[in-house]
Amino acid sequence: MVNSLSPPAQVELCYENVNGSCIKTAYSPGPRALLYTVLGLGAVLAMFGNLLVIIAILHFKQLHTPTNFLIASLACADFLVGVTVMPFSTVRSVESCWYFGDSYCKFHTCFDTSFCFASLFHLCCISVIDRYIAVTDPLTYPTKFTVSVSVLCIALSWFFLVTYSFSIFYTGANEEGIEDLVVALTCVGGCQAPLNQNWVLLCFLLFFVPTVAMVFIYGKIFLVARRQARKIESSASQAQSSSESYRERVAKRERKAAKTLGIAVAAFLVSWLPYIIDAVIDAYMNFITPPYVYEILVWCVYYNSAMNPLIYAFFYPWFRKAIKLILSGKVLGRDSSTTNLFSEEADVD
Repeated sequence: MVNSLSPPAQVELCYENVNGSCIKTAYSPGPRALLYTVLGLGAVLAMFGNLLVIIAILHFKQLHTPTNFLIASLACADFLVGVTVMPFSTVRSVESCWYFGDSYCKFHTCFDTSFCFASLFHLCCISVIDRYIAVTDPLTYPTKFTVSVSVLCIALSWFFLVTYSFSIFYTGANEEGIEDLVVALTCVGGCQAPLNQNWVLLCFLLFFVPTVAMVFIYGKIFLVARRQARKIESSASQAQSSSESYRERVAKRERKAAKTLGIAVAAFLVSWLPYIIDAVIDAYMNFITPPYVYEILVWCVYYNSAMNPLIYAFFYPWFRKAIKLILSGKVLGRDSSTTNLFSEEADVD
């Protein structure tokens, strides 16, 4: 009689011959290479794309504005995600194993939380404080949103988020009340940091409150921009003084900047909402999300760090010009920092 039961597939472990080792995901060479390529590409884009943004803003004096300093700090957060989080998460996601030590596992988790939430807080500062003032009152905007205000927003965002993430994961506060789950998830070669219901709720509020503020402010910006556009159209056929012409150009430029940053905010929300919603449901439904679904949602968040430079390159001619100068090495030339990045036809960008 032929035995109809096939032999069990061999289980691969993260660390062979080690008791309590995590189980390694078994992929054939083709899918494994594809996963490493897709996830690695995200890390490369996040690193080099945001590095170009940082270099452009810091090098060219024409870009030394309060808004651009906020954008540079945002790019710094996304760059750090690409350097300290995504490469290691690539290996963990593909192999289901953590090969980088317990100490860096905690740092990795803290970096993950700090830098990803830093993107949200920077976008909130740009939207709620900077863009609202710029669009609603463009002529007095330079006196209201100064470099000092920008630096204060940057300092508070970084201080709060780094303190928040390190205090949670280094004190073990995230594991209170779910000790049995932590024990069940713990294995050699794993790097898990589940959040209990209280901390998940706090994370949700940290996401929800700034998000609602951004959506509300962008709604008001849209109404103001539409009113300004109608006013400009109605006066287009009338003779205008030079000051009125200047006012219109300033209003157009600020609306264009608000539109571009609005797209960045929308991309952020699309990337983050599924993950945040799943995290809340998971915490209250005893962590029912399949591992592969969780990895997809996490990588949607990570990939957001690579999206902003692509948005700037698509909408800002000055950024494209800056990239060409950087990649060609012309930024190493004498007086390159004073290069004019704004052409007459791109006056509103």
